[in-house]
Amino acid sequence: MPPVTLLGPQAFGLTVNRLCHQLIEDHGDLRNVALIGLQPRGVFAARRIRTELARIIGAEHLSYGELDITFHRDDFRHRAVTAAPSATDIAFSLDDRHVVLVDDVLYTGRSIRAGLDAMLSFGRPAGVQLLVLVDRRFSRELPIQPDYVGKWVDSIAGQRVAVEWKETDGQDRILLTQHG
Repeated sequence: MPPVTLLGPQAFGLTVNRLCHQLIEDHGDLRNVALIGLQPRGVFAARRIRTELARIIGAEHLSYGELDITFHRDDFRHRAVTAAPSATDIAFSLDDRHVVLVDDVLYTGRSIRAGLDAMLSFGRPAGVQLLVLVDRRFSRELPIQPDYVGKWVDSIAGQRVAVEWKETDGQDRILLTQHG
C-alpha cells in the first residue's frame, strides 16, 4: 500500500498556526511558559511552534529548550540497536513555570513518560501540558493524553505515522505508511 498523505504542506502550516493560537489563548503572552521539545523528532515541532509564536506575538521572551529522553526510556536496555543520545539544551529552571512538552507523534505514551522523568531534573513546574502534532489515540499503553493536538489518527497494527519536515525531508507533511 502506498503512503497516504494525512496532511499536506498547506494543511500542515494551518495546523501549526492553530496550535500556536491555542497556546496563546490558554497562556496569554507566554511569559511564564517553557516550551520543551523532546528529542529527537519533537524538537522539529517545537522549533516550528517557537518560530510561529515569535511571528504571531513576538514572543522573544519565550523560554525554549530541547530535552533528550534516551536514558529515561523504559526500553533503553532492550533495543536491538543501541540508542544514540541527543543533546539536551535547557538553560533555565523549570521551577514554577508552565511547561508545554512538544512531540511529533503520540503513540504508546512511553516517550512522554520518559520526557516527564527527564524534565524533573530541571525543576518542579507549576504544571505540565502536552502538545503533539499527531495523536494515535487508540494505541496508548500508558494513561497519557495530550492537551493540544494537531491531528487525530486512528490507525491499526502495522501502520506507521511519519511526520516529514521541510528542513530535513524537503516538505512539510504527515504520512500514514504500512509496515512490512
